[in-house]
Amino acid sequence: MLTISNIEKDLRKHILGLQKRGIKDAEVLLKKILKVDEERKIIKRRLDSILHESNNISKEIGQLFQQGKKRDAEIVKMKTSILKEESKKLNNELQNKETKLASLLHDIPNIPNEIVPAGQSEHDNEVIKIADSTIPKLENGKPHWELIEEYDIVDFDLGNKVTGAGFPFYKGKGARVVRGMINYFLDKAEEAGYLEVQPPVVVNEVSGFGTGQLPDKEGQMYHVERNNLYLIPTAEVPITNMYRDTILKRDDLPIKNTGHTPCFRKEAGSWGSHVRGLNRLHQFDKVEIVHIVAPEKSYEALDEMVLYVESLIVSLNLPYRILRLCAGDLGFASALTYDFEVFSAAQKKWLEVSSVSNFETYQANRLKLRIKKDDGKKVLAHTLNGSALALPRILAAILENNQKKNGIKMPEVLIPYLGFKEIMK
Repeated sequence: MLTISNIEKDLRKHILGLQKRGIKDAEVLLKKILKVDEERKIIKRRLDSILHESNNISKEIGQLFQQGKKRDAEIVKMKTSILKEESKKLNNELQNKETKLASLLHDIPNIPNEIVPAGQSEHDNEVIKIADSTIPKLENGKPHWELIEEYDIVDFDLGNKVTGAGFPFYKGKGARVVRGMINYFLDKAEEAGYLEVQPPVVVNEVSGFGTGQLPDKEGQMYHVERNNLYLIPTAEVPITNMYRDTILKRDDLPIKNTGHTPCFRKEAGSWGSHVRGLNRLHQFDKVEIVHIVAPEKSYEALDEMVLYVESLIVSLNLPYRILRLCAGDLGFASALTYDFEVFSAAQKKWLEVSSVSNFETYQANRLKLRIKKDDGKKVLAHTLNGSALALPRILAAILENNQKKNGIKMPEVLIPYLGFKEIMK
């Protein structure tokens, strides 16, 4: 979440940033936050003064008893009772102000980086690179939902029978391709210096709050009400929360983790070709990368992550483009996000397969994730994450773009992981 100190330091920047996101009453909202914080400070100063006075009186009482002045000590003790009542009242007032302040801050998104384009929807996103030379020319090309049925590698009907819509079964070579891609992406991440972790796929409410999924995306997450646990929408949540309530040393940085998990989202369910087949699912596999860095290194880390994700897509020989998301399409906690899309030749459309984001201090403030500087002062870390990669749409593009008359060719880099070069009928 946003920090009070940064809002105070540059109120205008925060007002303009939130207005860029489409929050029209940003100025009123931020000034209300500053007013509540000033009220909190006044109460805190008064409470600190009373506690200081109470400590001095306690010392005075002790001295009076030592001097044998018991009656004088009893008179002074009556004063402490009054101060205790007042401090109790102020404590309650302080807690109420802190709760109100936290509630206001929790509902405000991150402010976008200055290079984020203005706009309110995906149509306003800025295309910064297109690499479309590998788009195949298909004659009578079939969309992947026809191919997977023809080659019997994914079964949606069986998934619907066992669980429901959006939970497919991968079978035979379909399952092999998924497993092969997971292993390939994890191996490439390890080569790039990422430490692999295998995190839980359910998290508690505090973890969901820490990375900004709660309360913003509560309706999109599967909730186990009895235990108040949430199925993860991305491995970002458990991996980043590994460092919640942590003070890092400079020598610990940068931290680079990767992990593969299934991801669970309620977002599927609308109608149309854009959600057909593997285009949008309730459950899918994804390999995630997470960086934790010093503030001055975060945009250097973002560039590194963008180049890394791009290298994965290039290695699969898929046509792709990179977009810089506009303010209105930016995630709740993100300051800057780059989306990667691959071209699906049979569908003749771009499919998002990765988002790479810098959250600056927004998540770290919620997580209480700090760095201890050489002078002993503590500053909030910067957190970043990216998909490297989400599997279903990559699989859809591989199937559609590489289809031949009697088979589907596999990308060269995946063959050692699969044990076959083609999926044959």
